[in-house]
Amino acid sequence: MKKFFKTKWFTFSTYILLVSAILLIGSIILQNNSAFKKVIFSFFEVAENRAFDYRQALRIIHKQPTPNKDIVVLAIDDASFEMLWDKYGKWPIPREVYGNIIDHLEKSNPQALIFDLMFIKSMKGEDESDKTLVNAMNKYKNVYTAMNFDNQTSDVRIPASLPDRLALKIENSEHFKLNKKYNYSNCRPILNSLVNGKVNIGMTNVFRSNDGIIRKIAPILKYKDGYYPYLSFGAGCDYLSGEKVTEIKIDNKSNILIHDTKIPLTKDGDTILNWYGISGTHTIYPLYKVVHEMEGKAVENPLDFKDKIIIIGTTAMSLHDTKSVPIQEGVYPGVEVHATFFNNMLDGNFIKQSSVTTNIIIIFSVIAIIGTIVMLTSSTFIALLSTILFTIAYLFTSYYVMEIFNLWIPVVLPSISIILAFALSYLTKYLIKSRDFEYQYKLATIDGLTELYNHRYFQESLKKQIEIARRYEQPFSLIITDIDFFKKFNDTYGHQSGDAVLKQVAQILKKNSRNTDFVCRYGGEEMSIILPNTNANEVSLHANRLLKAIEENEFILNNNVKTNVTISVGVATFPEDADNAQDLIEYADKGLYYAKENGRNQVGKIEKNI
Repeated sequence: MKKFFKTKWFTFSTYILLVSAILLIGSIILQNNSAFKKVIFSFFEVAENRAFDYRQALRIIHKQPTPNKDIVVLAIDDASFEMLWDKYGKWPIPREVYGNIIDHLEKSNPQALIFDLMFIKSMKGEDESDKTLVNAMNKYKNVYTAMNFDNQTSDVRIPASLPDRLALKIENSEHFKLNKKYNYSNCRPILNSLVNGKVNIGMTNVFRSNDGIIRKIAPILKYKDGYYPYLSFGAGCDYLSGEKVTEIKIDNKSNILIHDTKIPLTKDGDTILNWYGISGTHTIYPLYKVVHEMEGKAVENPLDFKDKIIIIGTTAMSLHDTKSVPIQEGVYPGVEVHATFFNNMLDGNFIKQSSVTTNIIIIFSVIAIIGTIVMLTSSTFIALLSTILFTIAYLFTSYYVMEIFNLWIPVVLPSISIILAFALSYLTKYLIKSRDFEYQYKLATIDGLTELYNHRYFQESLKKQIEIARRYEQPFSLIITDIDFFKKFNDTYGHQSGDAVLKQVAQILKKNSRNTDFVCRYGGEEMSIILPNTNANEVSLHANRLLKAIEENEFILNNNVKTNVTISVGVATFPEDADNAQDLIEYADKGLYYAKENGRNQVGKIEKNI
């Protein structure tokens, strides 16, 4: 029992129990104090969102991901707004202008025309200008226009009944969970001839995070008892399917399935956008150029709209259709949010957030890793440096996980867990005061004579290195050495002199190996070296350097007699020569025997028969 209290396992077990107790007490406090819980959760949500923003911003710096060149934002920019105001003397401009623009653009055979504009009905009814717009929109199957839901009371506006053609059916709806914030009781009506016509209609509702930034979009919204598509989601579904989509499927992992594309949904039923860059990243074409083209005027750098997805909306500062997004402070046109959503659908590029289970595993893993670092490191400076480097490595990992796998893993909680784990592990370590920790570890892993790793440690390290090499698909190599004529040497000079030679050979091998190599005593006069991330050519060069170092060294025996010895060496490389520990050792042994049988003081490597 006394020995147990002196072991590192007792120290580490106590540390884990202490951390678990703190986490348990913290969870109980949160459960019994709803106000405190709300404040804590709000803090972590805002902090984690900011960490997400920084990663998205870094991706933009690295120009990842790249926007789809088939998406064009036809922008009512400042220049277009000024030109249209001068031309028509008012804003909004007559709606027939948009109808004429539709007819003009359709001549180029675009894939879709998506209007991020709401054509609100007037109390005066529809005039001739409205009819021109309505006729143009209802004429083509690839035209989409916007509508908006809200929660106005019936005292302000009587909720309209929408036609069945605008609604979406959901297959496997039991897997679809929608936060109540996306349930609406009223809508802002647009022209009746559009609602009851043939034009495609999508919603433009967005929901901001607590800090006012848009990171997520709900592709499906609920109004009364029906489900309706977000504007760019509905257009994207039709584009990917090649036909009008009236029903979507949800799989058991809460992914929307559209053709070959999966759209991952969060627990709230929304999806996380993957941003492509600051305003203007997508192809921007000012609306005034289209108007000039319609009038027969020459324009600079005209754009061919054939097979393009055209999203029409306002970018002019004075029209106030701007949003706050993760990658840019200040203004970001709402039309680019639709372009981003559509682009994500085309690329299958939405961000997926790690599950609660995954987050818990990550947090406990970093706690365990930091605890292990601190417990196994005698130097406070090295432990602190290792913790800092691990934190930096985790931050880089979180970035590359997002860049490569489009996965949002947490940063704030693991970072705080690292700090707490470091502090608590040191507290635990010095409470226990296991002074013989390093000594016990040395007894278990180090050979007493040569001060190299012992045979047991060699076998464990070899198995671990095989696992690492398989996981990361990297080679590693093994060297086995034997002192030439060692039995004869012992017979001539005595076993004490033999032990002195063993020690000196061991130190030469260790001195001439890398810090990452594992130099071990295999047994008797045999020693072994595990060389991570080392291929066959590299291990051959290293083995020959060891031969030369031993051959040129002058060995001093216990009676101050000086002598020279040589070694024979066998080498093997994983997975080139063998794919398991036993076969790797056997292959290196055969090389060693080959060296001994063919003159000694050389590297013997058996070539495989082909």
